[in-house]
Amino acid sequence: MTSRWPRWGLAVLLAGTAAVYLPNLSESGYGNAFYAAAAQAGSRSWSAWFFGSLDAGDFITVDKPPASLWVTGLSVRVFGMNSWAVLAPQAVMGVAAVGTLVAAVRRAVPDLDQGAAAGLIAGAVLACTPAAALVFRFNNPDALLVLLLVVAAYCLARAVQAASWRWLAAVGLVMGAAFLTKMLQGFLVLPGFGLAYLVAAPTTWRSRLLHVAAGAAALVLAAGWWVLAVQLTPVGSRPYVGGSTDDSVLNLAFGYNGMSRLVGRGSDWDGPTLGPRSTATGLHRLFVTEMANEISWLLPAALFAVAYGAYLAARGRLDRTEWAALLSWGGWLLVTSLVFSLMNGTIHPYYTAAMAPAVGATVGLGCMWAWRFRAAWDGRLAMVALTGLGAWWSWILLHQNHFGPRWLPGVVLATWLVASVSILVGRLKPMTAGLVAGAAAAVAGTVAFTFATVATPHHGAVPTAVAGPGQSPHTVGGWTGDEATNPTLAAMLTATTTRWSAATNGSQSAAALELATGTSVMAIGGWSGDPTPTLAQFVDDVHAGRVAYYVEAGRGGAARPEGPVIRSENHGPSHVREIADWVDAHYPGIPVGTSLVYRLSP
Repeated sequence: MTSRWPRWGLAVLLAGTAAVYLPNLSESGYGNAFYAAAAQAGSRSWSAWFFGSLDAGDFITVDKPPASLWVTGLSVRVFGMNSWAVLAPQAVMGVAAVGTLVAAVRRAVPDLDQGAAAGLIAGAVLACTPAAALVFRFNNPDALLVLLLVVAAYCLARAVQAASWRWLAAVGLVMGAAFLTKMLQGFLVLPGFGLAYLVAAPTTWRSRLLHVAAGAAALVLAAGWWVLAVQLTPVGSRPYVGGSTDDSVLNLAFGYNGMSRLVGRGSDWDGPTLGPRSTATGLHRLFVTEMANEISWLLPAALFAVAYGAYLAARGRLDRTEWAALLSWGGWLLVTSLVFSLMNGTIHPYYTAAMAPAVGATVGLGCMWAWRFRAAWDGRLAMVALTGLGAWWSWILLHQNHFGPRWLPGVVLATWLVASVSILVGRLKPMTAGLVAGAAAAVAGTVAFTFATVATPHHGAVPTAVAGPGQSPHTVGGWTGDEATNPTLAAMLTATTTRWSAATNGSQSAAALELATGTSVMAIGGWSGDPTPTLAQFVDDVHAGRVAYYVEAGRGGAARPEGPVIRSENHGPSHVREIADWVDAHYPGIPVGTSLVYRLSP
């Protein structure tokens, strides 16, 4: 008779995750206004929804592919433009990711009860990782990316188990969707996935290679159809591909979202101020400052679990599906960790949410293997090491962040010390009690920090988990001033009937104006200094009556000095300055709040 406790355990875990992720979403407003404005645009225009445009007028796309916006755009279309419609889909994705991770890890273990235990531990770790709690309550694309990667891992587990090319093709299809979510970042899991199938699938080498080829073909198909559709659409019938230098999705994928992320790129413009960046490159990066707070709580334990699994595999003590899981999850963890640690381009701490499923899976498998071999000295030492690494690192992070009561770090470490004695020298019941106490000490830090993350409202472009003393819990970047809150400016734009109610300098200002007015706003220069529009193109749009106002956000406003406007040479890329100068030379500007507003059409 099949045991019922795994089902009840899964039900409790999913209910608990939903209870943590879903409440009080409105405290974060629209979260990231950039993506919220794009979701609003997609709810008003199917073309904007398909291309991932920032505005319903289809001037420019966001700097990522549109898969995550397809979800939020449909949600806003159905439920209206409100905080719940924008943020709840990500919370639901979080619950789905936890449940799928449980299923994926459970399938790797032949013993049903042991597999269920490993899966539930993995799911709980994912749910209680601060980076995961952050992105699953926010509208950046990372929530959908994490869900898709976990679904792909589940399909891989099924493929390895049965040597099934169909399930491997499903992996490719899901990975293609991951590409349409955040492009090449999703592919960091592929080395581990490919190695696991090639080494562990129960079939011939020839069949394995053919199956991998089928999976690769499915990936290209799933990722390429949208790319091809964009490239085949005439330029005048679609928006500019934001983030690219040549209006090409391939340039966006391999340039701005590809090599420039790895090696950095030179630019005459640094873009909007986006708040705290990561530390210098190096293997220490994931263990210091904000990255440590969001992902590293159980990372030392996860790395030990990978090493312990390799030790067991070398001694022939793991089943075929288990060492396949070790290769896939361990490869995911190691490759992603190395890339995030060593990349020189733009990286933000919340990117590390993509590591959370691998941390959960390796910790869950490691704990299960240590318990399985508890009668042997190496199993007990592994239990002590897994709990000890978690408790020790929690002690350090809690102390460094001055988080919680002053006595908490000491209690965490003392609890583990007592528990480790019970694990090493006790019989079954004392060992079990010691293991429970040690596990509680190991996860105390990440659980507490996750709950604090959930209780913190997050806004802006680069959210961080929890605000420390003197810090803001969010970063609002860009040149925006009061565009989102000025009723006079909103009334002016709302009354327009042109294709774009206004043009403004940059995507942050455009997004704020769109959310405040429900109109389409032309984001000159896009998010990252995109070379669109040229001055000639903008002049044509103005003379054709397609733009009603020009709003120069954060320049002049109520405090505008007498005489000509003097602009800093560092204020945006050259074509943005050129357009602003042309507008100022041909139209009178009036201060409206913190912005200068020019009427371009009668």
